[in-house]
Amino acid sequence: MFVRIVKMSFSEENIPAFLENFESVKEKIRHAPGNRFLELYQDKNNKSIFFTYSYWETEADLENYRQSELFNEVWTFTKKLFNAKPEAWSVDKLVSLQ
Repeated sequence: MFVRIVKMSFSEENIPAFLENFESVKEKIRHAPGNRFLELYQDKNNKSIFFTYSYWETEADLENYRQSELFNEVWTFTKKLFNAKPEAWSVDKLVSLQ
């Protein structure tokens, strides 16, 4: 399992549209084959910056999601709202304390 982190930045006037769309698709994303976890974060100091954290069983699962109709719909809508190029990382979790 690995973690996918995506950083997105929006113009302030586009934040409500992003949040509304995320609300409508979050369960579908979370239940995509291989997805085990999904969270959305908002930066405390810059309210225009958001991060998604998702856990995926395999890289193939993430790639299958990225090739899906759902991803295409979500990304086509979301990318029109960006005010900066998004950044993404795939990372392995080494330590987790709870």
